[in-house]
Amino acid sequence: MPKSVWLNGQMMELESATTSVADHAHLYGDGLFEGIRIYGRKVFKLDEHLRRLYHGIRYLGYEMAIGIDELRGIVLDVCRESEIESGYIRLNVTRGTGLGLDPKNINRTPNVMVMVSSLSLYPPEAYELGLGVVTTSFRVIPADALDPRVKCIGRYASNILAKQEANRAGAGEGLMLNHLGHVAECTGDNLFLVHGKLIRTPHPSSGILQGITRDSVIDLARGAGYQVEESVLTPFDIYTADEAFLTGTAAEVIPMVTLDSRKIGCGTPGEVTRTLMGLFRAHTATGVPF
Repeated sequence: MPKSVWLNGQMMELESATTSVADHAHLYGDGLFEGIRIYGRKVFKLDEHLRRLYHGIRYLGYEMAIGIDELRGIVLDVCRESEIESGYIRLNVTRGTGLGLDPKNINRTPNVMVMVSSLSLYPPEAYELGLGVVTTSFRVIPADALDPRVKCIGRYASNILAKQEANRAGAGEGLMLNHLGHVAECTGDNLFLVHGKLIRTPHPSSGILQGITRDSVIDLARGAGYQVEESVLTPFDIYTADEAFLTGTAAEVIPMVTLDSRKIGCGTPGEVTRTLMGLFRAHTATGVPF
């Protein structure tokens, strides 16, 4: 598939795209990003992703000259020029360019990138058989250090360490707790548990990124008649669940069948999980056409 990049107003091929070594995200992780899916020449949940991005821009105090409607048009134009049917958009905004931690001493014109490419997070068989997950030793960053609702590039260093730990254990994913020992999220996914007819997911105050796919699945589940509860959870709740599944833009909806080598329920993808996987796949047709 075609792979293209729009960077600060210029279109170029992905392989030839470059950015300054003094970009503040490159130097300090001082940047924001969104991962957005394309299904059938439609951008899925584009407006929701853009709203989250601009909330982060305001929170971090970036001097962004491009408005949300203009950036929306740019994203759709890049998809159109890429002639892509289905794929993955990576949208980056960084504070600006210059050496030094203090923003007042750098060029604070944000660097904006729209990349159209592809991403496959898990192998196809994982959606049929489910993922084995391990609890990692790395905790999510607490909200008094950096609000987890901000999809900041720098915050993902701990997620990468947790993913490496899961890899060393031969697991498909790593579960991250917060500083109180409550369940937060996996390294790149939100978590859902099924207890009887009740679906539970960690409350945003637990330190999770409040995912776009997470919110979509909550709406779909409630629309299908399920009761969904956001609550404080511990590993006990996972060990005793009937089913579990993960959600994310790249992951979509994927079953989780073990935690720390303990079976969840029967150790196979459950009925509720499969139902929501089907509902979500149908929902992906509702994106913004380009």
